[in-house]
Parts: sequence; structure tokens; C-alpha cells
Amino acid sequence: MTDPDGAHRARMVLVAAAASGQGKTTVTAALARRFLRMGQRVRVFKVGPDFIDPMLLERASGAPVHTLDLWMVGLELCRRQLVAAAATADVVLIEGVMGLYDGQPSAADLAREFGIPVLAVIDAAAMAQTAGALVLGLRDYGPVDLAGVVANRVAGEVHARMVADSLRGVPLLASLPVQEAHLPERHLGLVPPAEVERVDAILDALADRLQLDEDAWNAIAPHLPDHALPEPAIVPLLAGKTIAIARDDAFCFIYAANLDALHALGARMLFFSPLADEPLPEGADAVWLPGGYPELHGAALSGAVRWQASIRAAHAAGLPILAECGGMMVACESITDQDGRTWPMMGLMPGKVLMQKRLGGLGSQGLATAQGLLRGHTFHYSRLETPLAPVARAVEFPSGRAGEAMYRVGSLNATYFHSFFLSNPEAVAALLGGAAP
Repeated sequence: MTDPDGAHRARMVLVAAAASGQGKTTVTAALARRFLRMGQRVRVFKVGPDFIDPMLLERASGAPVHTLDLWMVGLELCRRQLVAAAATADVVLIEGVMGLYDGQPSAADLAREFGIPVLAVIDAAAMAQTAGALVLGLRDYGPVDLAGVVANRVAGEVHARMVADSLRGVPLLASLPVQEAHLPERHLGLVPPAEVERVDAILDALADRLQLDEDAWNAIAPHLPDHALPEPAIVPLLAGKTIAIARDDAFCFIYAANLDALHALGARMLFFSPLADEPLPEGADAVWLPGGYPELHGAALSGAVRWQASIRAAHAAGLPILAECGGMMVACESITDQDGRTWPMMGLMPGKVLMQKRLGGLGSQGLATAQGLLRGHTFHYSRLETPLAPVARAVEFPSGRAGEAMYRVGSLNATYFHSFFLSNPEAVAALLGGAAP
């Protein structure tokens, strides 16, 4: 929709729920694919630190999915992203994180900050009229502007009508029956779409089975957040530098915004696949080994002799290497996977990594550097046993407790901490330029 003054507005909702596991990602993906097939221009965002859900949502919507988080990303960058999306899209879907009011800041805080209505997802499989009590509680606790409800896992039309009748004037915007084909999960969340057979067929089936009340959707007023402040200039501190980035199924935890930051810093980026035993690209000035699933590919990575030799040579030559989470895991001497198998790794730093059933780290953290606070998060199911003493330690947000350690061996900086590069591009440039953070 375009205003008389030429400003374009999009229908914009935040898809939230009472808790994790209610179907937020499934519903957001179904809506995105449905609107895309209706000829709408769709943009999707994910609230909070997350690598995996955005991969699926990008597949569903056909457009890059960026992160919104009032602390990690920051208020003004969130605002700029939403303004840009509203100016070019017809539909903007924002998938929340955890429950609507969980966390500091919460998804509800973001919705209120930008005046975005909430679309509440209810797992209706084991309830009927009680759905109304849950929905009204979600609306009034904050409160938030509630645009409508999506009832997930309904048993049929009668069940959907029972839910709708309980909502006391809140529209049942859509319902989604129990699905025969599910999006598979593993220990860190959904399986990335590149690994899911017939993922597009699953997404199309979700879109087909979504019972959408188009009149209720069209009743949502198109929205344009307040105009953002001008984007701050980023000094091209990596101009003329080539950054080699590992990227494949084992190293897939890469924020699109991190690549944007490297581009703004002036870096040239070259990608390579350790799983394919590709060596470090020629001419690399620094290396970024991001997170991912190296524990699922122990045999391939252990046997990737050309890749390992090239990284060891780069380390011996003093090239800066930033190894985050999964990247740190392969920089150690070995990884023991969840089946108890131990796989030798590169041994750039002393220590071994052991997978475990319980979480080893979760949540937002910040790392103090000479250039200021570098914000990010942690999320892993492994533990590191190493004799190394940390050179720095992140701090949990908002508790202020000690967070993930940063280790340094020569030109290698290794940590479980995932950096959000745009929170402090200067600190990232220092890490990739070999300067101490």
C-alpha cells in the first residue's frame, strides 16, 4: 500500500506464542510461502539470536532473513531494517523468540517499540475453549496490540470453530491442521533446509493446508515504523583484505548481517568448504571459521587432510584466524560426538571437545574489547576441556555473570561466543586484522 505522499506501507505482524515449541516457525513459514504464492512481496525477520530458523524462513519466503533484537542488534539498526522492509514489501512477518514475554528484552518489547501488532500462535491440539483464556492473557498481560490468532494442530473444522468461538472478538486469522510431514529437528533446533529431502514440497503443503481468513488479514492496517536515523558510516578498516570463510553444512551459522559488516568494512570474501576438503583460498589475509555442526561430520572433517594442512600453514604463517563455536571445536585436538566416537581435529589449540545431552551455553553475551563492547550470544551442547587460560571472557546479558571464554594461541582467537559483527565492526576488524581485542 502506498500513501498519498508516496510512502509505501506493508502489513506487518509479529508471530508469537506462549512458549517455545508451539509452532511459530512452522506457521511463519506457512504464511510466508502462502503470501509468496499469492504474488505478494514477502520479507521475514527473526527475533533474537538464531541461525537455523532464518534458513528455513529464507527458503519459504525467497528473500534473506535478518535478525531483530533490541539488545544484540540495537534499536536503530532494527528500526532501519523494518523501515527498509516496509518500503519494499507487501507483507512483513517477524517470528518471535521463546514465549511472547520471555527474555529481556522480549518479543513483546520489540512489538511495542515499533507499534507492530502480534499474531498469536496457539497449539490447539489438546485444548478447545481454553484457547480463549490463553489468548486474552497474552493480549492483556503486556498489553500488546493483538491482530489475531493462528490455531496450530487443529483436528478439523469443528475444532477450529470451537477455538474461534472462545476468542471473544479476537479474529481467528488462520488455522493449520496436524501435519503428516514434519520439519525434522536435532539438538540445536530444526534441521537446516539444505539437508531436508523435499523441503519445498513440505513448505508448499503447509501453505496449501493453512486455512487463512483473507478478510481478517486484509483488516490489519498497513504499517510503517517511524523513520530511522541515518546509518552510521563504517570505516573500511579491512579494505584490500581478503577474508576466507568456511561455509558448508558443517559451518553454516553465519548471520547475513555479519557478511554485510565485512562488506562495509571493505573486505573481499572468499568461501570454501572444509567438508569438500577444499584448502584455504589463495590470497587469504585472514580466516573466519564460523559455527555449525562439525560434530555431525567428524569423519569427513577428520579426513580432510588438504583443508587441515592449509589452516595449519596459515596459522604457522601468522594469518589471523577467528574460530567461533564449531570453528573452535575443529581447532582443538579432537571432537567426541554424541555416539561416543572421537575424531582427531587440527590441534591448533590444546584441548578436546565432548558433546553432551544438556546445554553447555545459551543466551545473549557481550565481549569487552579495546574498540568497545562486541555483542553476540552462545548456544552449544558441548564442553571444552583445555589447559589454556582465557585471555578474555564475555559477560552474560542481562545478569552480568561471567560468560564464554576467549582463547588465544598465536594468531588464533577461539571461543564459543558468536559475534554479531554489526554491533562493533571495529572490534571485528581488529580480530581479523590480528590485533588483540
